[in-house]
Amino acid sequence: MPTPDQFLALQQQLQPYKRILAQAADVILNENVSRYPIFIIHQQEMNMGVSLIDAGDKMKWSVNASTLEEFVTKELIFMEKAEDFISTYKDPEAYLCLFVLSELGAQFIFMPR
Repeated sequence: MPTPDQFLALQQQLQPYKRILAQAADVILNENVSRYPIFIIHQQEMNMGVSLIDAGDKMKWSVNASTLEEFVTKELIFMEKAEDFISTYKDPEAYLCLFVLSELGAQFIFMPR
């Protein structure tokens, strides 16, 4: 679990991404792709989801758009745990669901839009 300082630092690093992530979440929701968009925030090669942002000179993190359904299909979230995940999933109109892969490990974070 990240410390409050680490969480704040991550939120600041991801601030420039918010608009793009919010637009992508709206497309996923409005096109009925999923009611549970998940954005994978990573710094290594990732073969999951759709690439939205590649890390480079200006951006420290790469971002892929995914969904709860893909996480279940790829068994990152087991089918029997999907209901638990849904019960903790925050309103996608107000929050972005991030799956952050970092030196701190892998964790889900809900960041206000």
